[in-house]
Amino acid sequence: MNYTQAIKEQKRVALETGKSFFELILISRMWNSLHGGVYAPVTEKLKPNPYLKTPMRDIHVNKDLTLTMINPAFMTRQLSEIAIEKRRIQFHITSLNPIRPENSPSEREKQYLKAFEKGIKEVGISTDRGSSFFYMGALTTEKTCLGCHAEQGYKQGDIRGGISITFPFTMDPPIFFLLMGHLMIGAAGLCCSIIFGSRLGKAYTTIQQQALIDALTEIPNRRSFMETISRELKRSHRLKKPLSIILCDIDNFKLYNDTYGHSRGDRCLKRIALGIKNTLTRPVDFCARYGGEEFVVLLPDTSMKGAGHVAEKICLSIHGMNIAHERSLPFKAVTISLGVSTLDGAAFLSSDELLKNADMALYKAKENGRNRVELFNSPVV
Repeated sequence: MNYTQAIKEQKRVALETGKSFFELILISRMWNSLHGGVYAPVTEKLKPNPYLKTPMRDIHVNKDLTLTMINPAFMTRQLSEIAIEKRRIQFHITSLNPIRPENSPSEREKQYLKAFEKGIKEVGISTDRGSSFFYMGALTTEKTCLGCHAEQGYKQGDIRGGISITFPFTMDPPIFFLLMGHLMIGAAGLCCSIIFGSRLGKAYTTIQQQALIDALTEIPNRRSFMETISRELKRSHRLKKPLSIILCDIDNFKLYNDTYGHSRGDRCLKRIALGIKNTLTRPVDFCARYGGEEFVVLLPDTSMKGAGHVAEKICLSIHGMNIAHERSLPFKAVTISLGVSTLDGAAFLSSDELLKNADMALYKAKENGRNRVELFNSPVV
């Protein structure tokens, strides 16, 4: 790499680093905006934002606690204070028509803000004799911004300002320093990713888990099951391997709730879910709450005979828990009925057809006295 190439590569890395910082700031602002602003306790260091015009800006909880709203712009300023103190990274939200005087642009920022209005989206230059890099990106007016900025005449889609970011970056062409610069910027980017992204990551993980896990029984839910069976059906068709499902239904569960109450009914459901899950021995075996008192088990690479054995184990396991149910005769204990359906690897069935077959077998198990297993078109004696 020659001198010119080294300089060009340094500028490219600096521009990408500035853009990464800018996008992380936008993600943080989006998170705040999606929640309609967030609240924090008023302290000596955190005072209410005098430029935020909303009747819900402050919430007085009691004489010792007042909460104040932090909107995206206020949060950006606070993050900037942390970044410059901890990492010597300075960013500034600004506009040609700012609400807050402190957000007025510098001469350099004013020049680029005018360029943004002509269609330019970002700029980046080396500053301080090559010891820092200045990046600035345009801010577009989103729908959630109109609460504060509509009265200034902005409409959705307008360029209403920008965010400038200044961070340490030495423009020194020797390769050793170039590589060191890469490492330092990477580390700074990682630290900022952790600072700005940790809460978003936790929130996303929580939402993702809530979407696929049943809140009561803490096993996968129906949505998770439908996604899993879709994948396994494709695999079964591709490899011509059998795929079995077991549809399970707690016997006389409505009578259980009527007799012992819904709170105890919930505890019963949790015990049944755990009992089914603990009966499965292979990592590929899958169980989920299908709805109400119904559960479903998915067994890849398992024949009808093998699935029947697993179903019998589940049936015996649940009966063996000895959960009292006085109105479930003749056993006077909680029991479960199960229907088994299998897709032969050479056949082609949809998930709906496979479930329908299992449901027919389950219905037959109920008709034949409950607390038993039935195979589709082949009753277990």
